[in-house]
Amino acid sequence: MASDTIWTGGEPICDYDRAYDNGGSIADAKSYLPRWQEEARAFRDALAAADRAELGLAYGEKRRQIYDFFQPQEEPKGLVVFVHGGYWKGQEIGNWSHFAKGALDRGFAVALPDYTLCPQATIPEITQEIARFLDEVAARDAGPIRLSGHSAGGHLVTRMLCSNAPISPATAGRIDRVASISGCHDLRPIMRTGMNAVLGLDAATARAESPALLEPRAGIDLLCLCGGAELPEFRRQNSLLANVWHGFGGRTRAVEAPGRHHFDVVDELIAPSSELLAFLTQTG
Repeated sequence: MASDTIWTGGEPICDYDRAYDNGGSIADAKSYLPRWQEEARAFRDALAAADRAELGLAYGEKRRQIYDFFQPQEEPKGLVVFVHGGYWKGQEIGNWSHFAKGALDRGFAVALPDYTLCPQATIPEITQEIARFLDEVAARDAGPIRLSGHSAGGHLVTRMLCSNAPISPATAGRIDRVASISGCHDLRPIMRTGMNAVLGLDAATARAESPALLEPRAGIDLLCLCGGAELPEFRRQNSLLANVWHGFGGRTRAVEAPGRHHFDVVDELIAPSSELLAFLTQTG
């Protein structure tokens, strides 16, 4: 009897650097960062002029322990957080400001944190920084808190859902929805890439920091989204966490945006009819 294929990544991975090289898999990859920077700058300038932007707010003592905070036009319905990616070793919040527009237009405040990058910080230390930021920003609004993050940011926001996440119980209790966008949820394969010379992962740390190898808190609501045109490893990582954590009784879904790749899948944050935006801003 013929069988149905549920998942295959193809042949065994022989080149882990290539398997995780998002830029190398996208034809016009170099065009994205300059465009993001320009659009983000214009967005910040416009909101600052409208007195709706607070930039470079400190949540710690270190240089990159800062966040930007944007207010909607009316009283906020809650808070949406976006954590940037960059494989824990690159990027900054100033490249991503404009991706706050979708949630702002739907009446939510939006906060974007920076964090110390590897090798100046380890991934466990970055986890601690994001937790510290969340405890700080939670005091800004009494409503629900929704987390979103892209790539390494997807790892960091799902790490906050783990039962041993280093956030206060009060903050954890207000996080009712989390979206991982092309997230890295099992860090063990990344140890086999050349970038681990910067990340400094060992087997024990990779296991301890991989959400897919940890237990979630009870009652989670998780959406894992990636692009249908992404590298096989990111499509696998996307479905992996939703599958594993569903067994703990929470609500999980893994979806793919047709035709999207690792860089343009974040456009789902500002696409008016996207499932991602609807998920992050649902009320009632």
